[in-house]
Amino acid sequence: MHLQIDALKKEGCQKIYQERISGSTTKRKELDSLLDKMREGDTIVIWKLDRLGRSLKHHVELVSQLMNRGVRLKRLSDPVDMTTSQGRLVFYIFASLANFKRDIIQERTEAGLTTARARGLLRVIFPSKRVGSPLLRFHASWDL
Repeated sequence: MHLQIDALKKEGCQKIYQERISGSTTKRKELDSLLDKMREGDTIVIWKLDRLGRSLKHHVELVSQLMNRGVRLKRLSDPVDMTTSQGRLVFYIFASLANFKRDIIQERTEAGLTTARARGLLRVIFPSKRVGSPLLRFHASWDL
């Protein structure tokens, strides 16, 4: 969490939007607020691609929406120039890999829970949404 915020501040970000919601939720109040404020020529700075979208489809929809509005997207941990064909190709590859990684984590978690239940080691019911989990960090800047 601090690593992401520090990197955004070092980049010159003055306003940092944060969401604390489930990783599978696509409706996010802070992201929606940010998107409403973005105008042509603005830049959104994110720590990592997986902080923006929740699935490959969601990533593609968000980036397409931003590109159509003339809003730039800058990623700090995996910089790619989204204004070129090569940059967009790399974006789609990264988005696919982020989606794959999320699926693998979900599969491993479910397998571990199933094994624990079968052994009688898991008796706690976890809520479907984790409150307070810092899942999204990005910044909007009108003068980058």
